[in-house]
Amino acid sequence: MFDIFQMAFMQRALVIAIFISIVTPLIGNTIVLKRLSSIGDALSHAGLAGVAIGLCFSWSPVVSAIVFSVISALIIEYIRRGFTNYSEMATAIVLSFGVGVAAVFSGFIKNAASFNSFLFGSIVAVSTFELVVVVVLSIAVIIILVLLYRELFYIAFDEESAALSGVPVKSINLIFTILTSIVVSIAARTVGALVISSLMVIPVACSMLISKSYKQNVIFSVIFAFIFTIAGLLITAVYDLKPGGTIVLIGIAFLIVLLLLRKRK
Repeated sequence: MFDIFQMAFMQRALVIAIFISIVTPLIGNTIVLKRLSSIGDALSHAGLAGVAIGLCFSWSPVVSAIVFSVISALIIEYIRRGFTNYSEMATAIVLSFGVGVAAVFSGFIKNAASFNSFLFGSIVAVSTFELVVVVVLSIAVIIILVLLYRELFYIAFDEESAALSGVPVKSINLIFTILTSIVVSIAARTVGALVISSLMVIPVACSMLISKSYKQNVIFSVIFAFIFTIAGLLITAVYDLKPGGTIVLIGIAFLIVLLLLRKRK
């Protein structure tokens, strides 16, 4: 089984999986605490629209997904500021827009397999260029999240108190939304755009069942995401399954086991 790691595509997929398993729960912790779990779905569908446009015009689908997702992130923040009492409406609008654009442009794609690889993920389709993009952007996201750790912690629990204490809430929210869009886009190829939001939430949910502090929750969620992602890739490589769905099902299985163990105590 371990002979498969000698293959170049598997090595690329494994490196990407390691970075994704770090950045997704780091983003996911703040998303869950802010009750913005749906933003992952909205941005993933926006990224899917970018992929469709990129494939139609022979652009890099990963780069076009990042650009389209970042633009969508800016739109979400703009709408949220315009409708402060109905901020969740912004994610619904962007999600609908992303689905519409993806549906229209997908009809013009000559190679449907390329587009489908972004829906549920593919470990074979990952190129060296995409590997470099994922690694560089993941490192950048991790550095920014570490630098903004304290501000994100305050905002996640109470935005009003954070603003009163001098935290630039609007600016931090904008930066965080852009970071989320980048993470969603770079993970789409390996994990799949339709399930990437699950990888942001499920490890955090598992972690919340055993952690006793915010710091522990962050650490455990990264560990869980790493286990789910690596195990999912191994099973995918051996049994020729879709990586995204496999990773999510492993995560759900872990979550169910933890819930059952917690009820017994």
